[in-house]
Amino acid sequence: MQYGICQLSIIPVRSATEEVSELVTQLLFGEHYKILESRKNWSRIKTISDKCEGWIMNSQLTFIPENEFNSIQENKGQKFVADLISYVADTNEIVTPILLGSCIPDIPSLSVNFDGSILNSVQPKDNLVKTALLYLNAPELKGGKSPFGIDSAGFTQMVYRINGYNILRTAENQSTQGTALSFVEESEAGDLAFFDNVNGAIDHVGIIMENNYVIHVNGKVRIDRIDHTGIFNNDLRTYTHQLRVIKKVIKKKGPN
Repeated sequence: MQYGICQLSIIPVRSATEEVSELVTQLLFGEHYKILESRKNWSRIKTISDKCEGWIMNSQLTFIPENEFNSIQENKGQKFVADLISYVADTNEIVTPILLGSCIPDIPSLSVNFDGSILNSVQPKDNLVKTALLYLNAPELKGGKSPFGIDSAGFTQMVYRINGYNILRTAENQSTQGTALSFVEESEAGDLAFFDNVNGAIDHVGIIMENNYVIHVNGKVRIDRIDHTGIFNNDLRTYTHQLRVIKKVIKKKGPN
């Protein structure tokens, strides 16, 4: 088994060995992964945080030894970048811009200087909405996880991850986590609201805010009203998403 780490700002992870293939997800700086298969120009990887699989170009691979991979695994308090945009400098003082939600692992293979803001412990649930607001107006991008392009599940995953909570990559999979609530009125800021399509499949997720608002991705990261029917878009004056379930993934003052 071989192991790698993201040494660039963003690396696209695709569904097939073609640059035009679907974007499955993205790696942000400092994310580590297992290499499952290698070909001439592409390698199939599996992310550690959410078990997501896909292909990245070999020209964007950075290998790390198994002992460093294990060191990251054993370090439970990962350092997540809390600034919208910042940078790291390597030992040659070459600067790489990095984005909100990137990691700063403490391993020799990725020795960098970083003096920005980090979160390295589980934060109170109240901090989730504060983090979510940093992504406001980020454009929608299927498979995206950054302030420059993000999808609904990538948005909720990154907001939770930065605050020390690990949830899965897709809305459908995230909906399997946590405890279901019976009514919107039972929810509190930071809970996750899930929505289904005309076929009944869960394909959208947002973060509950105070006073019956939800922050989610629809064209961009935006704030809309929510009630027992779903999301009401004030700009369009219509409902855009049908509510399926609200889940309490974490308790008020810490993880489950």
